[in-house]
Amino acid sequence: MGERSQLLDQIPRSRLDWEARLDRLVRENRFTISVFFPLNGIVLLLASAEGWLPEPLAFNGLLILFGTIVMRSPLLTAALPLTDRRAAASVVTLTAYAYAIEYAGVHTGFPYGEFFYGVDLGPIIAGIPLGLPVFFVPLVMNAYLLCILLLGSRAEHTPTRLLTVIITVLLMDIILDPGAVALGFWVYPDGGIFYDVPVSNYVGWVLSATIAVVALDFGYDRHALLQRVNECAFMLDDLVSFIILWGGINAWFGNYIPTVFAIIFAIGLLRAERFDTDLLSP
Repeated sequence: MGERSQLLDQIPRSRLDWEARLDRLVRENRFTISVFFPLNGIVLLLASAEGWLPEPLAFNGLLILFGTIVMRSPLLTAALPLTDRRAAASVVTLTAYAYAIEYAGVHTGFPYGEFFYGVDLGPIIAGIPLGLPVFFVPLVMNAYLLCILLLGSRAEHTPTRLLTVIITVLLMDIILDPGAVALGFWVYPDGGIFYDVPVSNYVGWVLSATIAVVALDFGYDRHALLQRVNECAFMLDDLVSFIILWGGINAWFGNYIPTVFAIIFAIGLLRAERFDTDLLSP
């Protein structure tokens, strides 16, 4: 009875308790989350693509989704205290948009061009991966945080801020899509001029990036985000994971332009003083 009582006492009893528990969990496991997981992801994904990994491990959708959630956890944990009703509403709206536009893309080819998923990315609903928001929304948030850090006082000018973030999201997709296509995550049947990715994909991303950036800018208090990212050492660790994972995959496949862009993002993190060398110590 005493042991049961002690276990019950350890369960967080409020949102603040949960936030503190998650914060500590991420902080104590930064190397595992943001360095080991993407490096392990590179090995497993390349082994799957090259046919070195047997079923059911090769391109295991649940493993891919689990690894993505783990790598996203620093950003999700850091943003949680700032996610009030307005921010939550913007994220829910953005999630609904992500599903809707992806459904249109898969079934009609608009706005990204005709494509289909080539591997298992986890549970599927109506042809769309259930984990789609986990893949898409944090990517935009990472771009937003990096830009407001680098822009400084210029971030106060709304058109400058929004345009810079939109361009940054597009640059992140220049890293993401060639690597994903090389792995076979998704396939453009007609190919494309940029590492088998068509121009239509990036035109579509202009639309999606604009809607996503405006939604997050409306939903979150920018000054509170800036204060949080300055105080929370791990808030941009997810971007470190993104650079390691997709920079490494693009380098393996000889996608040199995306690899260079991954290096540029790493330089941006260094310039923003958000690459913590302690992160490299297990």
